[in-house]
Amino acid sequence: MLSKEEFEFLDTFGYLNLGQLLTDDQVKQVNERITDLMRSEGERAGKELAESRYIRHPKEEGADRLADLVNKGEVFDVFYTHPRVLAGIEAVLGQEYKLSSLNYRAAKPNQGLQKLHVDWKNTVVNGAYQVCNSIWLLDDFTEFNGSTRIVPTSHKWNELPDEAMSNPLEKHPEEIRIIAPAGSVFIFNSHVWHGGTTNQTDRVRRSIHSYFCSRAQAQQIDQKKYITEDTLARIGEQGKWILDV
Repeated sequence: MLSKEEFEFLDTFGYLNLGQLLTDDQVKQVNERITDLMRSEGERAGKELAESRYIRHPKEEGADRLADLVNKGEVFDVFYTHPRVLAGIEAVLGQEYKLSSLNYRAAKPNQGLQKLHVDWKNTVVNGAYQVCNSIWLLDDFTEFNGSTRIVPTSHKWNELPDEAMSNPLEKHPEEIRIIAPAGSVFIFNSHVWHGGTTNQTDRVRRSIHSYFCSRAQAQQIDQKKYITEDTLARIGEQGKWILDV
């Protein structure tokens, strides 16, 4: 499901634009469900992340969060089963991968800035990658609304942002921004330096991350712990394999 050119781009630069994989109607349905969940969960929103021993980012005051979307509606199934996304994940991690977590992040107005970081505890140079992410745009990502920044090729560097930069909150001279319309999906090798930027608008900037890890690693959200009978009944054998349940 990836062309040779796409595979080579992802390998070289550490990210890849897969295009608009969601229709306008799908984006609308997802955002409506997100709104319902934010309202119903309230202060408990994202609690599954807080319960995880493996969460790499503390509770983020500058962003709205939801977690364990696997079990919160059929509308979210596409986020970890789409063939194009799975092809990108496999290109980075090989055939032995699984979903680590399926979470929502929305940068709040005038907030959302993150340090440049990686999603693994050390550098991994020239292969043996352990983590890979996909970001699904639920709003247009623009220069001004907190779009994600990435430093291309940094997944092959032998330094981490905290080691190489005096202040990883600052702009890196080689960073690029994910600028694309709602419904678009980007794969990025999670060993690449990346982070959120400040949302300079008066509206939240919404996205979903389907985050994968190598099969030998612990999941960010323990899928076996949270899986429901309703989810198991609908996702089929492929879904069960991807979730490792």
